[in-house]
Amino acid sequence: MNMSIRPTFKVGIIIGSQRVVRAGPQITDFVLDTIKTHHATADGPDIAFDVIDIAALNLPLFDEPGVPQKITSPEGYAHEHTRQWSRRVAALDAFVFVSPQYNWGIPAGLKNAIDYLFNEWKGKPAMVVTYGGHGGDKCAAQLKTVLGGGIDMRVAETAVNLSFPGREFLVKAATGKPLGLSASDDASPWADQRGKIVGVWEDMVKMLA
Repeated sequence: MNMSIRPTFKVGIIIGSQRVVRAGPQITDFVLDTIKTHHATADGPDIAFDVIDIAALNLPLFDEPGVPQKITSPEGYAHEHTRQWSRRVAALDAFVFVSPQYNWGIPAGLKNAIDYLFNEWKGKPAMVVTYGGHGGDKCAAQLKTVLGGGIDMRVAETAVNLSFPGREFLVKAATGKPLGLSASDDASPWADQRGKIVGVWEDMVKMLA
């Protein structure tokens, strides 16, 4: 008897914040836990996750002599830090970008990491999650333009914009204190956003088929 084997896809979950004191890892964990909780009971391909912390990459300001669009293998880069980054991104099938909004835009470290590469990103599905006092919608719009237009990724049409629910939450986020986020507690902050995260995730997963 023939048994169909479900494919396994590798998805990168990118922490876009590089601040020394930051809420990015907590918020990324919330997004990832929400996705995992849903995916555990959903039909679809098997997914393996790779959490990528932009801060931990420690990439210098873009320093490659070549044009990334013209480079088709890790060996084509001049620097080992770029070759390592290239291999990691090339091994993944899709990406979830979780980013704060800085001064109405994309954090410099995240944009720098994106700009190091081109062909490793090209054609792959992506979804965008932003957060901030007003949800980071301007950063989300810029990311969609960069990812979808600049490096030819297939970006989910809808972005998830997580607005800080009040000043107390904002202060906790700015000082790196626990935010009380949960993928299962309906009384926790952003419980009402879990459905949107799942919906956009499902839109992206369809692109993997």
